[in-house]
Amino acid sequence: MKTIKVHVVTPDGPVHDSDVETVIAKAESGELGIMAGHVPMVAPLKIGVIHLKNGKTSEYLAVNGGILEVRPDKVTVLAQSAETAEHIDYDRALRAKERAEQRLHTQSNEHVDFKRAELALKRAMNRISIVEKRY
Repeated sequence: MKTIKVHVVTPDGPVHDSDVETVIAKAESGELGIMAGHVPMVAPLKIGVIHLKNGKTSEYLAVNGGILEVRPDKVTVLAQSAETAEHIDYDRALRAKERAEQRLHTQSNEHVDFKRAELALKRAMNRISIVEKRY
């Protein structure tokens, strides 16, 4: 099967660079499946997983928003942050999830920014899901 070059870059530098058969990403408009020869496009990404498939092997990246650019021979992801399972601190992600849930359940507190707490919860759950898929 043909492969497509994938580059994932954050403000801190490159996170991933390889050739894969399929890229699956969660865009604002829905889930995208990309293979070599895909039509050129640009799509904003949601907080979610980028699934990179090569034969029977899979790699998962936790991405916290960004832009996906597709060309027939190359996919570039410019993400606000992106992490592989090896770089995620699972215990820290669990604590972040608990903190965000507590903030969301504290409705009486006027100083809680619910949108910010909701995004923190989504990021934490995304990181947790990446680590759990690895095992």
